[in-house]
Parts: sequence; C-alpha cells; structure tokens
Amino acid sequence: MTAFFRSQPHTGKDARGDRSTYFSPQAGRAVSAPSVAEARFAIGDIVRHRQHDFRGVIFDIDPVFANSEEWYESIPQANRPAREQPFYHLFAENDESTYIAYVSQQNLVIDGDAGPVDHPSIDLVFGDFEEIEGRYALHRSLKH
Repeated sequence: MTAFFRSQPHTGKDARGDRSTYFSPQAGRAVSAPSVAEARFAIGDIVRHRQHDFRGVIFDIDPVFANSEEWYESIPQANRPAREQPFYHLFAENDESTYIAYVSQQNLVIDGDAGPVDHPSIDLVFGDFEEIEGRYALHRSLKH
C-alpha cells in the first residue's frame, strides 16, 4: 500500500521549489518536504528492520526526516540513512523489550506474515490484528 502526503504549508513554498514546510515537534523546527511524497508502507503495517533484530507496527509517518539533529548524528556515518525519504514511527519489539522506534524507509521490510506485535500501546491506536491481511486497522475514532 502506498501513502501520499499532502501538507498544508505554514510558510508556503520554499526556495527549493515545489516543497512545503511544517513544524516538527520532535525536531523542534520547521521541516521542508516535497508537496507530495510516496511512502512504501502504511499506518497499521507490520515491518521488520533490515539490519537490527526488531519489528513493529507503523503508527505515524513523516514524509522526510523530522527528528533531532542529535538523533541523526548519533548514527554512524556509514549507516546514516538519507534524509529525503519517509521515516516511520513504530510500536516496536525485540526479544527483550518494547519501545518506540523511528526508522527510515530504506531500512524496513514488510513482516505481516509473522503475526501480531506485542506492544502495550497498540490497543490505544489499533483494533485487532487482521490475520488475513497481516496488519492492524486503526480504531474507527481515529479515522477521518
């Protein structure tokens, strides 16, 4: 499933052309993104990290990198993902714990066939795991 982002610019198009800006609370600054961006995954999809041993369910998507510079700089340069791609917020799990992860599109693969994710926050956002589709559906109250 492909998601499309259309944002309402708060400062209009920027000097780089057909882009919009929005404020990212995580980054603490305005972020410039293409007016339309394509995401490979959707909210409710279950994904697995390509390099690290964890998986999770997507609960939010940023059209481009929208976290702090400290977070970005903490990644070793050889492994640092490109900023100009979707980044996903996950309710994540590994063998030891559950947590929130922020992962670039290039580092994720679909993983719905492996079953549901065991994270305590899933029930706040999603209904039951849809086994046939291998994903979670948003609670009706969160759809618009």
